[in-house]
Amino acid sequence: MNIPANLHYTKDHEWIKIDGNEATIGVTDFAQKELGDIVFVEVDTEGDELSVGDVFGTVEAVKTVSDLFMPIAGTISAVNEGLEDSPEVVNQDPYGAGWMVKVTNDNGFETGDLLSADQYKEVIGE
Repeated sequence: MNIPANLHYTKDHEWIKIDGNEATIGVTDFAQKELGDIVFVEVDTEGDELSVGDVFGTVEAVKTVSDLFMPIAGTISAVNEGLEDSPEVVNQDPYGAGWMVKVTNDNGFETGDLLSADQYKEVIGE
């Protein structure tokens, strides 16, 4: 299982990479494996200011549809448009080309409730 140490994680299986006032969010390797073949990603919240826990989109796999939850507060500044035509990229490269959204917050991000890689490993039983 690929769980990069330089990222933050949530119990809802999202990953977060923070770079100053911008963060990139996607679903973890564990999540994409549990979902199975991803056939559709819908994110229509670009430009929206969202709070922690708000739904920012959905992922549809062959077996199920899952909501995507905001792990941090901020404004959705970019959506990975490439996933419209190639949602399977989430399965192939969840921490790279399979990112979902970019978020900005001029006040910085609260990371207190986020998990380290080691804490996330405990959540998924690694």
